[in-house]
Formats: sequence, C-alpha cells, structure tokens
Amino acid sequence: MKTKYVYWIATGLLALIYIAGGIMYLTNLDWVRGAFAALGYPSYLVPFLAVAKLGAAVTILWRFSVALSDLAYAAMLFHLLLAVSAHVAAADMGFGPAVVGLIALAVSFATQNAARKSGSPYGPIGKIV
Repeated sequence: MKTKYVYWIATGLLALIYIAGGIMYLTNLDWVRGAFAALGYPSYLVPFLAVAKLGAAVTILWRFSVALSDLAYAAMLFHLLLAVSAHVAAADMGFGPAVVGLIALAVSFATQNAARKSGSPYGPIGKIV
C-alpha cells in the first residue's frame, strides 16, 4: 500500500513539473526562446517542447496505453538529462528542477508496476518500497 502512495506522489510531482513547464513555455514564449538561445538551443523548439511536455504529463497520469506511457517516460528521461547537461555546460546553476524531475521520474518508473493494474514490461515487478 505504501508503494501506491510513493508512486502517486512521485508521478504527481513529475506531472506537475511538466505541466507547469509546458504552460510556462506557452505563456512566456519570448523569454523561454531567449533562455534557449542562451543555452545554445534553437528557439523554434520551444512550441514543440511545450506540447510534448503537456502530452507526456497527461500520458503518464492517464496511462491509456502502457507502451505510450513507457515512451513518455523515456522521452522525459532524455529531456531531463539534456536539461541538466545544458545547465551544467552553461554554468548557470539552473539544473535544480531537472534533478528533482529525474529523481521523481526514477521513483515513478520503479514503482509503477506495483501501483498500476496494467504493468510495464520494462518496470520492476513486485514491491519496491
């Protein structure tokens, strides 16, 4: 039973980070484009990432397809790793939310099979916590 709570807290935090990020990308488009340029990324990626962030959060929360949910977890992993590395390379110390996201992602993915009815073939099986 504890595993279910751990899963939902981690998944909720991860989804909150992604939903807040997607909304911020859409509402502060010019500022985010400037921040992307400062990190060396092209600004045309911002609207695509905003939609992808919102889609990934909905996918892991709703989980209408296990395969799509696993794909969303993988995309989030790569996105968060790239976010951490971009901020470290820019030496701007803005990697905190990405590190929190990575921790929440790891906990959410590791506990998903114990908390959800339809298990992922890639997630650990059984009780973790």
